[in-house]
Amino acid sequence: MIEILHLSKRYGETLAVDDLSLSIATGEIFALLGPNGAGKSSTVKVLTGLSKPTTGAVRIAGFDVTEQPLEVKQRIGYVPENATLYESLTADEYLDLIGELRHMEREKLHTQRDELFALFDLGKDDRKKLLGEFSKGMKQKVLIISALVHNPDVLILDEPLSGLDANAALIIKEVVRKFAHESGKTIFFCSHVLDVVERLCDRIAIMTHGKLVAIGTPQELLEESGELSLERAFNRLTGGADIERSTEDVIRALSQE
Repeated sequence: MIEILHLSKRYGETLAVDDLSLSIATGEIFALLGPNGAGKSSTVKVLTGLSKPTTGAVRIAGFDVTEQPLEVKQRIGYVPENATLYESLTADEYLDLIGELRHMEREKLHTQRDELFALFDLGKDDRKKLLGEFSKGMKQKVLIISALVHNPDVLILDEPLSGLDANAALIIKEVVRKFAHESGKTIFFCSHVLDVVERLCDRIAIMTHGKLVAIGTPQELLEESGELSLERAFNRLTGGADIERSTEDVIRALSQE
């Protein structure tokens, strides 16, 4: 469903993504992880058509994201890490706008919209408020709903749990599972919440300094790193700080008078 072929992305002298190749199957929940500056956001921007690759190619459902952008965008839903909504619209008006842009039949749009609002516990009174009055978590719910309302083949999630309360986070995790494993949709997932990634994703790729350094199931990554948790495996595979030594240094500094 997603093919990334020798993708490189350069900003001036900075090589953000360096010869990345990945193949992601239909119905798979796939995570791309990496420390800040690893190249994740640059990869996601190319996947969603927001940025063009410097070299290489990306195909979604067989369509090239550079040469066939409309065909790709018809088939994806995208939840960016930091999104700006039209805050002068109500939640209902915003979803109507999204549906119009996607040429959805109005009756189908309203049915999908109402079901998703109910799922995320946004009642009629909330839906009549301007989005500028919403909390960060409520805006995130609207953003997720707008990515799901057209029932996309591929759902691209960049830190989707940001700002959500525990109940809403649980709902989105269950939606992701069923969306992939029961409906055959493909999920491309970026998150710093590694315990969620470990429980939710079928396979994980880890990047650092623009390059792919590991790929496999959560269990395969644990075995490769020799660690007992994905957090520690991630730290080892990306060349992070020595956890024990860093912890001792902090405790020692705090205990000094």
